[in-house]
Amino acid sequence: MTESNSPNLLATIGGVGLAATGLAHFVAPDAFRGITEQAFPKNTDRFLMINGAFETVVGTLIAVPKTRKAGLIGLGLYGAHLTSNLALARLR
Repeated sequence: MTESNSPNLLATIGGVGLAATGLAHFVAPDAFRGITEQAFPKNTDRFLMINGAFETVVGTLIAVPKTRKAGLIGLGLYGAHLTSNLALARLR
């Protein structure tokens, strides 16, 4: 493997990891309930599933080189969404 392939491999591994984490929201939701509840105190169960779906889709997009750019944009938007909801929840 050459040095130029390393970032691609790391992005693929990171994407697969994020997608697996997203799927884990459906298999073991209690593992994510605490953090989800902090950002989404109302409708926690609903947002737990929505977050799992987002992470699965975004992770898959990142894992595939042809869709990686869209996945990284989605990751930024998803991160902003979570951060803003967490900040708003703490202000309440």
